[in-house]
Amino acid sequence: MIGASRLRRSSVARRRPSSVVRRPSSVVRRPSVVGRRVGRRPSLVVPPYAESRSGGLVYREIRYEVADRVATVTLDRPERRNALSAEMTAELLDAFERIRADRGVRVVVLTGAGDRVFCSGGDLGGMDRVAEGASGDVTASAPYRLFTGFTTLGKPVIGRLAGHALAGGLGLAASCDLVIAADDVKLGTPEVNVGLWPMMIMAIINRTVPAKQAFKLYYTGEPITAARAEEIGLITEAVPRADLDARVAELAAAVAAKSPIGLRLGRDAYFATRDLPFEEQIARLLEGLAQVTATADAREGITAFLEKRKPDFTGE
Repeated sequence: MIGASRLRRSSVARRRPSSVVRRPSSVVRRPSVVGRRVGRRPSLVVPPYAESRSGGLVYREIRYEVADRVATVTLDRPERRNALSAEMTAELLDAFERIRADRGVRVVVLTGAGDRVFCSGGDLGGMDRVAEGASGDVTASAPYRLFTGFTTLGKPVIGRLAGHALAGGLGLAASCDLVIAADDVKLGTPEVNVGLWPMMIMAIINRTVPAKQAFKLYYTGEPITAARAEEIGLITEAVPRADLDARVAELAAAVAAKSPIGLRLGRDAYFATRDLPFEEQIARLLEGLAQVTATADAREGITAFLEKRKPDFTGE
């Protein structure tokens, strides 16, 4: 992975906060783990961090902040059209770890810096390294873990598109559970125009849109409007640009008010069973129903309904 040696050299004397909850005073810290390796993967080194004045975290190529139970992850390479680099991918993987572990986060918003491009896909300068990574254990590669990581996040993800989503950037957007886009953005798979093919993101797009519409994207490389993307099910809503932030905030707040454990169990069940034969899927989901019904939040929700009051969900 590019930049690994630079990350190791720069990690000395940096420390990482243990939580990302906004607080007016200090942030609790734990012993530094900067430079540790993620899981069993030898090629990826976690980047160093700095503390922002607002209490969020500052990475080099993404921004990560938590407020009102919503974690906002921003792809922050506007000068490079927010292209996915090895370092950005490493930072996103680390942010996913933090999101999974933080009980204070109930919803995630994924967006891109600026209003021109959400993400233009992989950095073309690193395509040779992508090919090299595919020759070994593919499941250990960072791109594989990034895209599959969405399915194991355990929390709803809302994509906020203020700019175009192209190539791998479209894959990121389509990986989100809900996608709200400004009505003037474009979405597409231009890989074919440079002799490539949207290989990895096909696994995501093919589960989202009908085959005929998917092939049109792949074969022509022509982008489509946000309105058309909504029509074919590639995004959830296309809204006027002036309404984008308000709509995302409204949706995030509505989802964050639901039971965290109910959302997690339901979301996990969706991804675990979506490719199963019907009979097996029904059987597994019946088990899931018993599991979610046994939670304290389910009991609270039913009691609150009978008592005609709002439920107080705790995630238990």
